Order: sequence, then C-alpha cells, then structure tokens
Amino acid sequence: MTPRVAVVVRTKDRPDFLRRALRSITGQTLTAWEAVIVNDGGDPAVVDALIAALPDEHRARVRAVHSETSRGRWVSANAGVLATSAPLLVLHDDDDTWHPEFLERASAYLDAHPERGGVVSRIEIVWEEQQGDRLVAVRREVFQPQLAVPTLADTLLFNRYVPIGFVYRRSLHEELGLYDDRLPVVGDWDFNLRVLARGPLEYLADEPYAYWHQRTGADGAAGNSVIESRGDHEKHDALIRDEALRAYVDEHGLGLVLYLTKFIDRRFVEVENGIRDEVRREVGRLNVLQRGYDKVRRRLAR
Repeated sequence: MTPRVAVVVRTKDRPDFLRRALRSITGQTLTAWEAVIVNDGGDPAVVDALIAALPDEHRARVRAVHSETSRGRWVSANAGVLATSAPLLVLHDDDDTWHPEFLERASAYLDAHPERGGVVSRIEIVWEEQQGDRLVAVRREVFQPQLAVPTLADTLLFNRYVPIGFVYRRSLHEELGLYDDRLPVVGDWDFNLRVLARGPLEYLADEPYAYWHQRTGADGAAGNSVIESRGDHEKHDALIRDEALRAYVDEHGLGLVLYLTKFIDRRFVEVENGIRDEVRREVGRLNVLQRGYDKVRRRLAR
C-alpha cells in the first residue's frame, strides 16, 4: 500500500510516551501511513523493542532512525522528513495523541482542497499527571478557542497551532525549505509563519482531533518543552523577530519602523495617562461619598 501520510515522531528515552504515541498512530482509521521514529540520542534497543512489539501489519510501516548523540528537535524533525516519501506530512510528538479519525479526515480535506498547503485541527490541551505508574488526564481545554481560522496576523504574536494538529503537503518544504535546525525551540512557529505568509489555512472542524498533552511540574524526561524551556522560547522568539526586522530594514530602510515605534509608544503613554486620570476621578468621587457618609453617621449618632 502506497502511504498517503508520513508521520514523524521525535523521541529520546521516553518509552512510555512513545508506546502511547504508537497506539495513537496505529489506531488511525486511515491505514495508508508510514511512520519514522527519530531517536535523538536515546537508547536504540528500547525504541527497536517497541517497534518489534507491534503487530505485523503495523511493524512493516514503522522504522527508526537512530542518532548516537542528541542533535535537537529540528534536526530530528528534518531527518524524519527526509527519511519519508508520502505526499502529506505531520509531526507527532512522542507525548501527544490523536483522535482515531484525524488522518482520514485531514487527508480527505486536502484531497478536496488542492489549493491549500495544509489543514489545522482544533487542538485540545490535555493536562495530565503521574499517578503511580499511570498518566491520568485531570483537565482538558481547547487551545485558542476564540479563533475562527488560523491566520498570519494572529500567529505574528505567538504560535497558534502546534505540530500534532497540522497535516501539510510535502511540497511546502520544496517551496519554503525545511525546519530551521539552528533553532533549539520555536522551529514550528518559524515554519508556520512561512506557511501562513504563503497563503491561508483553515480548521479541519469545530471539534478537536489532536490532543496536546501537558504536565505541570514535570521535569526531566517527562517535561514539556514549552514549560521547561520557557526562557529559550522567549530568547529565540526575540531573535526571529530581530532577524525579520533587519531584513525589512535592509530593503525599506528605518523610516517606517522608527515612526511606528514612537507612534505606538505615545499611544501607550496616552492610554496609561487616561487610565490614571480616570482612577483619580473615581478616587475623588469615593472621597466625596465617604465624607457624605461620615457626616450622616455623625448626625445620626447625636
């Protein structure tokens, strides 16, 4: 069977998560998939054993790419992209999961919309905690429920969808390049910006078909990159913006950005001063009311 979707899983020494991810992939109603497990410096024997334990019909479609040392998230993502051939791609982080119909619905959408470079699922955050030897979901919430569509304008501020919810055409890499493997984090945001600058995307449905698992307080191998590497996210967010700003200035000069910087600063000052004036007025009104109340109370006390 020729695969329709290539699934790239990055992992390192997280066998319990990887086992769950493999259940998520092999449980898809779409069976025309291939999967590559990119082992980023972890124990290869553990990964190979998990693959070997799969039923024959699944094991034949899953293979591993082992790295002796850890090379990072986006080097690993690119290694998985280059090791596969299906026309559609998706990154399945080893600690996330899918609805069983996700790949079938996403591939059907892209068949029906050849003009779209990809499709984004609504994403449900699953907050979980370790209870004994089990991970237990304790709370769920939809990520960015207020958005009608995933837009470039919104994504300029921060990433509005994560890899587990994005199925896209391999041809995007031919057009836009691979993930920027210089980045230790936010490589998905950087790629999403390039995709959205190229053209619009849509949500697959109103209900979530992708589940982004997070664990508050977990560290080490069980930690989440967004929570554990918050400082790195802030740093590389700033560096990406600075690089884009320099490219704009190289082409257009400093004039507009200098003007906008001062214009925005003045507007913030005006808003701040307006809020302070309003607070003073309200405090004055409260003082008048308090004095009136005190006067009435003194008269009643006579």
